Amino acid sequence: MRESDIRSRLMEGNRRWQQAGEVIDALRRETARTGQKPYAIVIACSDSRVIPEQLFDAGLGELFVIRVAGNVLDRHQLGSVEYAAAHLHCRMILMLGHTGCGAVGAALSGGGDGFIRYITDEILLAVGEERDPLRACERNVRHGVDQLRREFAEHPEIPTAELEICGAVYDIEDGSLRWLD
Repeated sequence: MRESDIRSRLMEGNRRWQQAGEVIDALRRETARTGQKPYAIVIACSDSRVIPEQLFDAGLGELFVIRVAGNVLDRHQLGSVEYAAAHLHCRMILMLGHTGCGAVGAALSGGGDGFIRYITDEILLAVGEERDPLRACERNVRHGVDQLRREFAEHPEIPTAELEICGAVYDIEDGSLRWLD
């Protein structure tokens, strides 16, 4: 697809979104005026088949979604979590992995080159010696949950007793969600 075709497709999609109907228009205006009030933070893979707002049938302002290939965490993602938990008062953090994850697959097959290596190295740290893709995905999710629990265990602005940190794996084939804890 040519660049001009892609740009046209994106613009047409935006026009449809702007004309999505009165309910969406009212909600868009309300959240613009009063701010977002997400009830959960979802850390998900950037995979285009994994769209948390659709998976959980959530509307505008309901989820604070952080997406990065392989749903790995660094200071940028942790800062985003901190913001949503401390300032938007989200009380759940969901680390969401998925079947058929390309980043996990790349890590299992030897990593990657360039900037991808930052992601695959982190996944390899999480999965250890595991080479089964599904079990590796689960280990990666659990690693992220453990990391979040450690990082926010004694945060001065986030009441951790009220903060649930959990993990799940989404099946891209049948659409189901399986909680890991």
